Amino acid sequence: MLVSEILAIKGKVLYTIAPNRRLSEAVTIMTEQDVGSLVVFAHGQMVGLLTFREVLQAVHKSGGGWESLAVEEAMLKAPLTAAPAMEMDELRRLMVDRHQRYLPVMDGNTLLGVVSFHDVAKAVLEEQSFENRMLKNYIRNWPAEEGES
Repeated sequence: MLVSEILAIKGKVLYTIAPNRRLSEAVTIMTEQDVGSLVVFAHGQMVGLLTFREVLQAVHKSGGGWESLAVEEAMLKAPLTAAPAMEMDELRRLMVDRHQRYLPVMDGNTLLGVVSFHDVAKAVLEEQSFENRMLKNYIRNWPAEEGES
């Protein structure tokens, strides 16, 4: 399975924010939209990624004044990205090895979507379920040997 197929299953709704916006605005968007990440865009280019992990780190570092921080002060400035033609196994390995739960999917400079570890797990389950159904169907329709009734 390819990253592009995971995006097709997930859908391509994107949530973005500008780097100069307040962290409190980002938390509001993430909460209202029930998403774990926002892609940070400036001048039509991806400049970072904000996930709940970065938000929690900013809260911990700044204490009570976290709400007025700018997104760019908390965001991951050089997030790993995935290509649409990347195999799911390579994607999983990358996410696990680099401890990044969310990966923007880029086609050149174009953002196609964000794939989360949850999306990958869901795709694996769907793929295994499909293969399981196909194997059971194959076994059920196994041709009888000559001489069997």
